[in-house]
Amino acid sequence: MSNEQGRIFRDAWIAGVAKHYSGEPKPGHVAPWEETPDWERESAAAVYEQVRAFVEVSGGNTSKLSREQKGRFVALCWTAQIYHHIPDPKPGYVADWDDMPAWQRETDADIFERIEREG
Repeated sequence: MSNEQGRIFRDAWIAGVAKHYSGEPKPGHVAPWEETPDWERESAAAVYEQVRAFVEVSGGNTSKLSREQKGRFVALCWTAQIYHHIPDPKPGYVADWDDMPAWQRETDADIFERIEREG
């Protein structure tokens, strides 16, 4: 998986946090790529690839999905990565869509749309 694709994902995450998070985010939420743990880098690249493949196999018709549908896809792919890398994650790390904070849902939708535009 591409380091560059992981960086694009991470940059989109940081931009989304800056845009949608009210208050001061945790330092880990906005840490630059170089300070991001290896498992998060691998996960960012993997989810980028999953979104990119989804856009491609749909023939570009992901543009017809709602922002919520796009965000849900990113969130679900990320949750699978959490389980892949963390044997017993905290419940908040693997929260279902309806239990996620609004800022995180919006950020996930932004990530999908950023990857979709990369095409």
